[in-house]
Amino acid sequence: MAATAVRYLRSVGADTTAAGAEHAPPGALPRPDLRAVRDGERLPVDPAEFRRVLGHFASGVTVVTARDADGPAGFACQSFASLSLDPPLVAFMVARTSTTWPRIARAGAFCVNVLGAEQAPLCRGFAVSGANKFAGVAYEDAPATGSPLLGSVPAWIDCRVHAVHTGGDHLIVVGRVEALGAVAEGEPLLFHRGVFGRFTR
Repeated sequence: MAATAVRYLRSVGADTTAAGAEHAPPGALPRPDLRAVRDGERLPVDPAEFRRVLGHFASGVTVVTARDADGPAGFACQSFASLSLDPPLVAFMVARTSTTWPRIARAGAFCVNVLGAEQAPLCRGFAVSGANKFAGVAYEDAPATGSPLLGSVPAWIDCRVHAVHTGGDHLIVVGRVEALGAVAEGEPLLFHRGVFGRFTR
Protein backbone atom coordinates (compact mmCIF):
# COMPACT_ATOMS: atom_id res chain seq x y z
CA MET A 1 0.00 0.00 0.00
CA ALA A 2 1.11 3.59 0.46
CA ALA A 3 3.57 2.48 3.15
CA THR A 4 5.59 0.69 0.44
CA ALA A 5 6.03 3.93 -1.46
CA VAL A 6 6.97 5.76 1.73
CA ARG A 7 9.66 3.15 2.44
CA TYR A 8 11.03 3.69 -1.07
CA LEU A 9 11.10 7.46 -0.63
CA ARG A 10 12.87 7.12 2.70
CA SER A 11 15.43 4.79 1.10
CA VAL A 12 16.46 7.55 -1.31
CA GLY A 13 16.48 10.20 1.42
CA ALA A 14 13.23 11.99 0.59
CA ASP A 15 11.27 13.97 3.17
CA THR A 16 8.12 11.94 3.78
CA THR A 17 6.54 14.25 6.33
CA ALA A 18 3.35 16.02 5.37
CA ALA A 19 5.21 19.33 5.11
CA GLY A 20 7.98 17.84 3.03
CA ALA A 21 5.56 16.09 0.67
CA GLU A 22 3.55 19.27 0.28
CA HIS A 23 6.37 21.70 -0.40
CA ALA A 24 9.22 19.72 -1.99
CA PRO A 25 9.27 20.21 -5.78
CA PRO A 26 9.07 16.91 -7.72
CA GLY A 27 12.52 17.37 -9.24
CA ALA A 28 14.24 17.92 -5.89
CA LEU A 29 14.32 14.29 -4.70
CA PRO A 30 17.79 12.70 -4.51
CA ARG A 31 18.82 10.47 -7.38
CA PRO A 32 19.79 6.90 -6.46
CA ASP A 33 23.07 5.45 -7.68
CA LEU A 34 22.26 3.96 -11.09
CA ARG A 35 25.24 1.64 -11.28
CA ALA A 36 23.99 -1.86 -12.12
CA VAL A 37 27.50 -3.31 -12.62
CA ARG A 38 30.73 -2.78 -10.70
CA ASP A 39 33.50 -0.56 -12.03
CA GLY A 40 35.66 -2.50 -14.48
CA GLU A 41 32.86 -4.85 -15.51
CA ARG A 42 31.93 -4.81 -19.18
CA LEU A 43 28.28 -4.75 -20.14
CA PRO A 44 27.29 -8.07 -21.77
CA VAL A 45 25.48 -6.39 -24.68
CA ASP A 46 25.68 -3.07 -26.48
CA PRO A 47 22.84 -0.77 -25.27
CA ALA A 48 21.92 0.24 -28.84
CA GLU A 49 21.72 -3.40 -29.90
CA PHE A 50 19.67 -4.21 -26.81
CA ARG A 51 17.13 -1.52 -27.76
CA ARG A 52 17.08 -2.62 -31.42
CA VAL A 53 16.40 -6.26 -30.68
CA LEU A 54 13.89 -5.65 -27.89
CA GLY A 55 12.09 -3.19 -30.17
CA HIS A 56 10.81 -6.19 -32.14
CA PHE A 57 8.50 -6.99 -29.23
CA ALA A 58 5.26 -5.13 -29.92
CA SER A 59 3.51 -3.72 -26.88
CA GLY A 60 0.46 -1.77 -25.93
CA VAL A 61 0.81 1.79 -24.66
CA THR A 62 -0.49 3.28 -21.42
CA VAL A 63 -0.35 6.51 -19.48
CA VAL A 64 0.20 6.01 -15.75
CA THR A 65 -1.32 8.86 -13.73
CA ALA A 66 -1.46 9.92 -10.09
CA ARG A 67 -2.41 12.93 -7.99
CA ASP A 68 -0.21 14.31 -5.22
CA ALA A 69 -0.26 17.58 -3.27
CA ASP A 70 1.01 19.43 -6.36
CA GLY A 71 -1.80 18.19 -8.60
CA PRO A 72 -2.00 15.59 -11.39
CA ALA A 73 1.08 13.80 -12.71
CA GLY A 74 1.61 11.16 -15.36
CA PHE A 75 3.95 9.56 -17.87
CA ALA A 76 3.70 7.39 -20.98
CA CYS A 77 4.51 3.75 -20.24
CA GLN A 78 4.94 0.70 -22.49
CA SER A 79 6.20 -1.63 -19.79
CA PHE A 80 2.86 -2.49 -18.21
CA ALA A 81 1.55 -6.01 -17.57
CA SER A 82 -0.97 -7.97 -15.58
CA LEU A 83 0.76 -9.90 -12.80
CA SER A 84 -1.67 -11.83 -10.60
CA LEU A 85 -5.34 -12.76 -10.57
CA ASP A 86 -5.62 -13.59 -6.86
CA PRO A 87 -4.90 -11.07 -5.48
CA PRO A 88 -5.43 -8.81 -8.50
CA LEU A 89 -2.04 -7.26 -9.21
CA VAL A 90 -0.53 -5.37 -12.13
CA ALA A 91 2.98 -4.05 -12.68
CA PHE A 92 4.82 -1.35 -14.59
CA MET A 93 8.46 -0.40 -14.92
CA VAL A 94 9.76 3.15 -14.58
CA ALA A 95 13.25 4.61 -14.95
CA ARG A 96 14.88 5.47 -11.64
CA THR A 97 15.66 8.90 -13.11
CA SER A 98 11.96 9.65 -13.68
CA THR A 99 10.72 12.89 -12.12
CA THR A 100 7.12 11.60 -12.23
CA TRP A 101 7.73 8.43 -10.24
CA PRO A 102 8.47 10.20 -6.91
CA ARG A 103 5.11 11.95 -7.22
CA ILE A 104 3.36 8.61 -7.82
CA ALA A 105 5.22 7.17 -4.83
CA ARG A 106 4.09 10.07 -2.64
CA ALA A 107 0.49 9.58 -3.78
CA GLY A 108 0.68 5.85 -3.02
CA ALA A 109 -1.77 5.16 -5.83
CA PHE A 110 -2.04 5.36 -9.61
CA CYS A 111 -4.34 4.76 -12.57
CA VAL A 112 -3.19 2.92 -15.68
CA ASN A 113 -4.90 4.43 -18.72
CA VAL A 114 -4.78 2.02 -21.69
CA LEU A 115 -4.56 4.08 -24.87
CA GLY A 116 -6.61 3.53 -28.00
CA ALA A 117 -5.48 3.50 -31.62
CA GLU A 118 -6.26 7.18 -32.16
CA GLN A 119 -4.45 8.41 -29.03
CA ALA A 120 -0.84 8.54 -30.24
CA PRO A 121 -0.78 12.36 -29.83
CA LEU A 122 -1.91 11.93 -26.21
CA CYS A 123 0.91 9.45 -25.64
CA ARG A 124 3.47 11.84 -27.13
CA GLY A 125 2.27 14.59 -24.81
CA PHE A 126 2.85 12.44 -21.76
CA ALA A 127 6.26 11.30 -23.02
CA VAL A 128 7.69 14.85 -22.83
CA SER A 129 9.59 15.61 -19.65
CA GLY A 130 8.93 18.87 -17.85
CA ALA A 131 5.90 19.94 -19.90
CA ASN A 132 2.39 20.68 -18.60
CA LYS A 133 1.17 17.27 -19.66
CA PHE A 134 -2.43 17.80 -18.59
CA ALA A 135 -2.97 21.04 -20.54
CA GLY A 136 -6.12 20.56 -22.61
CA VAL A 137 -6.49 16.92 -21.52
CA ALA A 138 -9.91 15.82 -20.29
CA TYR A 139 -9.91 13.62 -17.20
CA GLU A 140 -11.95 12.72 -14.15
CA ASP A 141 -11.19 11.11 -10.79
CA ALA A 142 -10.77 7.35 -10.83
CA PRO A 143 -13.34 5.85 -8.43
CA ALA A 144 -11.07 4.19 -5.85
CA THR A 145 -7.97 6.39 -5.62
CA GLY A 146 -8.90 9.72 -7.24
CA SER A 147 -6.03 9.38 -9.71
CA PRO A 148 -6.67 11.02 -13.10
CA LEU A 149 -8.72 8.82 -15.41
CA LEU A 150 -8.16 10.17 -18.91
CA GLY A 151 -11.12 10.78 -21.19
CA SER A 152 -11.96 8.33 -23.99
CA VAL A 153 -9.46 5.62 -23.04
CA PRO A 154 -10.61 2.09 -23.95
CA ALA A 155 -9.68 0.69 -20.54
CA TRP A 156 -8.38 1.79 -17.14
CA ILE A 157 -7.04 0.12 -13.99
CA ASP A 158 -7.16 2.00 -10.66
CA CYS A 159 -4.51 0.80 -8.20
CA ARG A 160 -2.74 1.33 -4.91
CA VAL A 161 1.02 0.80 -4.69
CA HIS A 162 1.58 -2.72 -3.37
CA ALA A 163 5.36 -3.19 -3.72
CA VAL A 164 8.40 -1.58 -5.34
CA HIS A 165 11.42 -3.60 -6.49
CA THR A 166 14.75 -2.54 -8.00
CA GLY A 167 15.53 -3.80 -11.49
CA GLY A 168 18.84 -2.32 -12.65
CA ASP A 169 18.27 1.25 -13.81
CA HIS A 170 14.49 0.83 -13.48
CA LEU A 171 12.00 0.21 -10.69
CA ILE A 172 9.35 -2.50 -10.85
CA VAL A 173 6.16 -1.09 -9.36
CA VAL A 174 3.44 -3.55 -8.36
CA GLY A 175 -0.09 -2.22 -7.90
CA ARG A 176 -3.07 -3.85 -6.24
CA VAL A 177 -6.16 -3.30 -8.37
CA GLU A 178 -8.99 -1.49 -6.57
CA ALA A 179 -11.25 -0.79 -9.58
CA LEU A 180 -11.15 -1.16 -13.35
CA GLY A 181 -13.27 -0.75 -16.43
CA ALA A 182 -13.34 -0.99 -20.23
CA VAL A 183 -15.55 0.09 -23.10
CA ALA A 184 -17.15 -2.54 -25.30
CA GLU A 185 -15.22 -1.55 -28.45
CA GLY A 186 -12.00 0.18 -29.39
CA GLU A 187 -8.72 -0.85 -30.98
CA PRO A 188 -5.47 -0.59 -28.99
CA LEU A 189 -2.54 1.72 -29.67
CA LEU A 190 0.53 -0.41 -30.36
CA PHE A 191 4.26 0.40 -30.34
CA HIS A 192 6.72 -1.57 -32.45
CA ARG A 193 10.30 -0.78 -33.52
CA GLY A 194 10.01 2.87 -32.57
CA VAL A 195 6.69 3.67 -34.26
CA PHE A 196 3.01 3.61 -33.32
CA GLY A 197 0.64 1.26 -35.08
CA ARG A 198 -2.73 -0.40 -34.74
CA PHE A 199 -4.10 -3.92 -34.57
CA THR A 200 -5.70 -5.35 -37.71
CA ARG A 201 -7.73 -8.56 -37.83
